[in-house]
Amino acid sequence: MKRIIVLGAGLVGKAIALDLAPAFDVTSVDINEESLQALQAQGVKTQKADLSDQSLLADLIKPYDLVVGAVPGFMGYQTVKTVIEAGKNMVDISFFPEDPFLLDELAKKNNVTIVTDCGVAPGMGNIILGYHNRRMEIKHYECLVGGLPVVREWPYEYKAVFSPIDVIEEYVRPARYVQNGAVVVKEALSDPELIHFDGVGTLESWNSDGLRSLIKTMPNIPNMIEKTLRYPGCIEYLRVLRETGFFSYEEIDVKGIKIRPIDLTAKLLFPKWKLKPGEEEFTVMRIRISGNENEKEKTYQYNLLDRTEKSTGTLSMARTTGYTCTAAVHLVVSGNFNQKGICPPEFLGEEEAHFQFVLKYLKERNIHYAVTE
Repeated sequence: MKRIIVLGAGLVGKAIALDLAPAFDVTSVDINEESLQALQAQGVKTQKADLSDQSLLADLIKPYDLVVGAVPGFMGYQTVKTVIEAGKNMVDISFFPEDPFLLDELAKKNNVTIVTDCGVAPGMGNIILGYHNRRMEIKHYECLVGGLPVVREWPYEYKAVFSPIDVIEEYVRPARYVQNGAVVVKEALSDPELIHFDGVGTLESWNSDGLRSLIKTMPNIPNMIEKTLRYPGCIEYLRVLRETGFFSYEEIDVKGIKIRPIDLTAKLLFPKWKLKPGEEEFTVMRIRISGNENEKEKTYQYNLLDRTEKSTGTLSMARTTGYTCTAAVHLVVSGNFNQKGICPPEFLGEEEAHFQFVLKYLKERNIHYAVTE
C-alpha cells in the first residue's frame, strides 16, 4: 500500500486525510494536538511536528511515496521547495503568494511531479479551463466563487475555513485579470457587482487575485477574470479595516511593543469567523467559458452549489477543495499523471481521461458540477 503524508490537519487537511485513508497508508502531521486527536479518533495515523522546521520536514517525509501540502499560505513556498529537494511527488493546496514556476527547474532536475493550487478555485476552475482550452479557441473565461455560512451573522456575515491570515490576504493582494490580451492590475475588493444565484439569492462579487498560474499558462485567452463572492455589504467593512491599516504587515509600536497589525486583526477576527459546532456553510461557483469550437460560437457554463455534509459534518469548502486535491493524488500515485516539474491544475485537465476521472471522483462524493451549453 502506498504511503502518503498530509502536512496540515486543519479543516481541509483533515478532510483530505480522511478521504485518502481507505485507499492508502496515511499519516497526518500538524503542530496542533487538538486537530490531530480528531483524526486519531477516526483511525488516521498522526504525528505532532513543527512543519516550519525545514530540516525536520525533510526527515519526516523520507519514508513516504507522496506528500500532500495543506499548510497556511505563508509556509507553502518553502514547504514545496523542501519536498522537491527531497525528491518527492506532491499535491499542494497552500495557495502561497510566490510564483510556483520559480521552482519548476528544480522540480524537473529532481524528476518530480508537483501539482500546485489544487483546490476548488484555484483548482477545479483551472482543470475545467484546461480541458476546454485544448478543444476550442477561448475568448472569455469568468470564474465567480465563494464559500459562505448559511446563517448571516452580523457584522461580517462570513466564516473562515482557511487560516485567517490567508483569508485576509485575499483582501489586500492586488487582483490581476486579463482584458483584451493585457494584464490589468486593480486593488482587491474593486469593481463590486450584485449577482443572483439560484438556491442562494443575491451575492456581491469583487476582484480577487485568483487567476494565478493561468496568466502565464493561458496567454492565448484574451479575457480572463476571477471574482470572489460574499453577502452584499461585506466589502464596505473590509475596505474600512484595510484603509485604516488593520491588514498591514508593517510593524507598529504600541507602548514599546512591536506588533504587526495583521497579527492582531487575525487574532481578533478568527473567533468571529469561526464556525460554531453544527453551523453549516455552502460553496457556490459559476464558471463561464465562451469562444469558437468547431467553427461555431459556444458558451459552456459550470454551476456548483455544494453544502455541508450533514451526516459527517464535513464542511463544503473542505469537501470541494479537499476532494479535488485527493482526486489529483490518485492520478499522480497511480502514474496516470506523471508530467514532471511544476504542474498547475490546468495541466491536469487537458487529457480527457484525467478530466472525466476528476468529475466522476467528485460526483461519487456528491459534488456535482452542472454543465450547460
